[in-house]
Amino acid sequence: MITWRRLGESDFPRVGRWLAEPHVARWWNHETSPEAVARDFGPAARGEEPSEDLLVMVDGRPIGLVQRCRFADYPEYVAELADADVEVPDGAMSIDYLIGDPRMVGRGHGARMIRAIVGATWTDHPDATAIVVPVHAANRASWRALEKAGLHRVAEASLEPDNPVDDRAHYVYRVDRPSPHRP
Repeated sequence: MITWRRLGESDFPRVGRWLAEPHVARWWNHETSPEAVARDFGPAARGEEPSEDLLVMVDGRPIGLVQRCRFADYPEYVAELADADVEVPDGAMSIDYLIGDPRMVGRGHGARMIRAIVGATWTDHPDATAIVVPVHAANRASWRALEKAGLHRVAEASLEPDNPVDDRAHYVYRVDRPSPHRP
């Protein structure tokens, strides 16, 4: 069973270890020192930033992290996507994610985690209209997890990469809020 909770400061050592794992470091390109983790994850953990950092667990065991945010809170991302001719509808949200525990990689947990967070987003954020996720084109495991979770590739875009060793090639995935069922 997949569950999650808000990331707390007591989780920072685990997040630092996950960020240092080669399969995560390749795509997140994040400093892993305790100071860097506290600097970058502390504001969301304390509620000082509008994004949500969620510690994801399978059967109570922490395996990964999902970051969820409203595009409206980060207009620079909307502008970058607009410059690449990618539509970001009003009310759209985005997610970023990782499976930190290397023993849990390649077992379908990424797609299950994404599917669960997407489903919860419609309840947690009743004004959310869509979830739009840019992912580097070379990160096949990531975009395949999005596809398995039900998101659809809607664009190819030239965007600033998270890792400076990468080119600008990205795929953009999207899922819209399900229509209410009519009798």
